[in-house]
Amino acid sequence: MSDAKRRIGKTAFSAGGAVLVLVIVVLVNILLSRTTLRWDATEDNLYSLSPGTRTILAELDQDVVVKVFYSKHVVNIPSHIKTFAQRVIDFLSEYEQYGKGRISIEIYDPKPDSEEEEWAIKYGMKSISLPTGEQVYLGLVALAADQEAAIAFIDPTQETRLEYDLTRIITRVQTTNRMKIAVFSSLPVFGAAPTNMGMAGPQPGSEPWFFIQELAKTYDLTKVQPDADRIDPTVDLLVLFHPRNMPDTIAFAVDQYILGGGNAIVFADPLSLMDDPRMGPGGSIPERLFKAWGITMENGKALVDYTYATQLRNRNNQVESNPMWLSAPASAFFAGNLITANLETMLLPVAGAIEKLPDSIYTVEPLVLSSTNSVKVDAFSHNMNVNAIRRDFKPSGTIHNLAVRISGTFTTAFPDGKPEAEPKSGEPASETDVKDTDATLKEGKATSVIVVVADSDLLYDGYYLSQQNLLGFTISNIFNDNLNFMLNASEMLTGNPALISIRSRGTFERPFTRVQELERKAQDRWLDQEQVLVRQVEETNQKLRMLEQQKDATQRAILSEEQEQEIARFQEEKLKINKELKTVRRNLRAEIEQLGTTVKFVNIFLVPLLIGIGGIIYAITRRRKA
Repeated sequence: MSDAKRRIGKTAFSAGGAVLVLVIVVLVNILLSRTTLRWDATEDNLYSLSPGTRTILAELDQDVVVKVFYSKHVVNIPSHIKTFAQRVIDFLSEYEQYGKGRISIEIYDPKPDSEEEEWAIKYGMKSISLPTGEQVYLGLVALAADQEAAIAFIDPTQETRLEYDLTRIITRVQTTNRMKIAVFSSLPVFGAAPTNMGMAGPQPGSEPWFFIQELAKTYDLTKVQPDADRIDPTVDLLVLFHPRNMPDTIAFAVDQYILGGGNAIVFADPLSLMDDPRMGPGGSIPERLFKAWGITMENGKALVDYTYATQLRNRNNQVESNPMWLSAPASAFFAGNLITANLETMLLPVAGAIEKLPDSIYTVEPLVLSSTNSVKVDAFSHNMNVNAIRRDFKPSGTIHNLAVRISGTFTTAFPDGKPEAEPKSGEPASETDVKDTDATLKEGKATSVIVVVADSDLLYDGYYLSQQNLLGFTISNIFNDNLNFMLNASEMLTGNPALISIRSRGTFERPFTRVQELERKAQDRWLDQEQVLVRQVEETNQKLRMLEQQKDATQRAILSEEQEQEIARFQEEKLKINKELKTVRRNLRAEIEQLGTTVKFVNIFLVPLLIGIGGIIYAITRRRKA
């Protein structure tokens, strides 16, 4: 009887304990239901607010309401968009938490023919159409006082830029004044207007380059016309983008703008791949301006760097390492400047080299550097076969500047005053076209900052951006930091450095850096031997041609025994050299293949083996204790 009571007591105790645990779980869920607990285990804290955002939120002057429009009611919404939308909403809750009452988040489900859908359309939200015909919204608008800024559709492929985009629109609605940027370029960066080609019919125009569209989201952009004779002094930043054949009048206007305390970003290209090839290399910017700024860039000379060579497909659709297309890694960026501190990779196609003049009195700070395994060559060499470039390559052992930051109080590049404006065709020079030496500045009024980049092609859309159509909506995927460099420099020179740490704070991609390092070491190890062997092939071919030329016209079809022996010997040597060349190229991949084999062994055999051994040891230990 006592045993039965004891068993009943144990059963009741167990049941009571289970009920108690259930009650505790329910109470904990209720208590924590309004609390957001998140642990960001990523290396760069990609899912947490950065210090830059926290600083901006702490300094808000006006309350901000963020209205999120998300079609949660749609059953057939793609799973990746559904998951991403929830991450966006969770991430916005962090803004509300750190906003300390200044930020409020409102979530709306714009169902068809609802008031929420009308508001979404009013604020400019863009929907994507599903195959079922349903419309999906995923956008937001920030409101503060009488200001509003919207993200029409939050791109799931741009998750690394999510915090930057959110913080940017919150910052934008805090003030009615927007910074101004003036852009002068010989390339159609603002897009081309539709043209009428006669019988072919009107031709469609082109859209502005993507970096122009991105700048326009934050700044008021103005285009400097080729016949301009001054830069608006109220402009906060001047951008000279491959200013080929810049007239002296504009060069003088740039000079006066800099002397007035203005800042500038200059993209000077030894040979622009986007320019008319008939224009030839050089002439990207007047040399007199560079000299006045204490730097020089050799005309028509581009940099070859085998350490930063980029894998490209050639005309034969074969992948090869092109040393004139420079893929700058994280080690190439100067970490001491906010513009480049957090960048990880940039692509510079056919870039030049910037040098500081020996007598320069200004501060020239490198931003992007080449490796020592580089040398300057003729810019037109980019049209040559890569093997020809490799054959003649001899590293200079010098580190070259690909981008620099120059600061100081500059002196004029026009000591003789304002140059005379060229009269328009058919018009005589007017009295106002004479030099005006009294109104010109000879010395700078304040310290100016100029960022100079030895390439302009890096901001062409195709060299940092890929676009695809998702359910009728264009999705943009940025695969390097070319655009980030431009936006960083713009924000740094216009006084918004807090946003830089937000945008350039890491990446979701983790390249196999060990393989990249092995590739570079293998190339350095075998490059000299390959160059020697390639030269031997050329010498052999030249001797064969000379041997053929020594024969008379009557002997073209007849070979002497001596000639046959010479040709056989040379052909045998040529076959031997070609075989050695193949061995050299095979050795370039040997260590990489060995590393791949090691990784496969570890993943397939070693790790399961260690786990199995650990399980056996644990089982034996537990059995002994029992």
